[in-house]
Amino acid sequence: MAYQRIRQPKLSDVIEQELERLIVEGTLSPGQQLPPERELAKQFDVSRPSVREAIQRLEAKKLLNRRQGGGTFVSENIWKNFSDPLLNLLSSHSETQLDLLESRHAMEGISAYFAAIRGTDEDFARIQACLEKIGVEQTNKNVEAEAAAVMEFLVALTEAAHNVVLLHIVRSLAPLLEQNVLQNLKLLHRRDEVVEKVSKHRANMVDAIVSGQPEKAREMCHSHLAYIEETLLDLTREESRRERSLRRIQRGNEPL
Repeated sequence: MAYQRIRQPKLSDVIEQELERLIVEGTLSPGQQLPPERELAKQFDVSRPSVREAIQRLEAKKLLNRRQGGGTFVSENIWKNFSDPLLNLLSSHSETQLDLLESRHAMEGISAYFAAIRGTDEDFARIQACLEKIGVEQTNKNVEAEAAAVMEFLVALTEAAHNVVLLHIVRSLAPLLEQNVLQNLKLLHRRDEVVEKVSKHRANMVDAIVSGQPEKAREMCHSHLAYIEETLLDLTREESRRERSLRRIQRGNEPL
């Protein structure tokens, strides 16, 4: 029997695969700077030429890029699968915002479910820190900062699910999701009791995740989003009635 010779992988191949793994799992995020070649060589316990070769191949794959003035960074375009014109088009249609809210049921529901099963103590700490940050921005009445904090919470929730495909879908949709969250919050903040209830729903979902109750976590997520959707529809109808009343008043004040 003839045995095939086992080839040892090149060190640069191993380094390339490891850096790719870190990018795929989200440990290395878009725009993040890599340590200098010298530091990477020390961490991998290899020579600098091996590190340089791996980085050059990842540059060719458009996963990394070098910036003028020094430094190698993870490409910021990795998760930008939706073009700016498409994002602008989607965000400009009100019905799309409701479609996106419905889509969030699937993404966030499954994230909450798996986060309760797979989440680590570090994941839970980050989720709870994001929850506290949302509360701070609510107190400060800074809606833009609150929307950004909610987006951080959604990313932390998805990371805790430890599903890299789901994570990249959420990150690719991040600009659209954050805009959706901001538009929703601007309406929801018209009623203080609504904001308080939304916060309570979100806290209940986190409690279910941290206590390892996946079905309850998913249920809490769906209840949270369903309440937001129902309230937004009610507020939109209220706004339409107000505008109709104003038009009638204006017509009544016009000279005959």
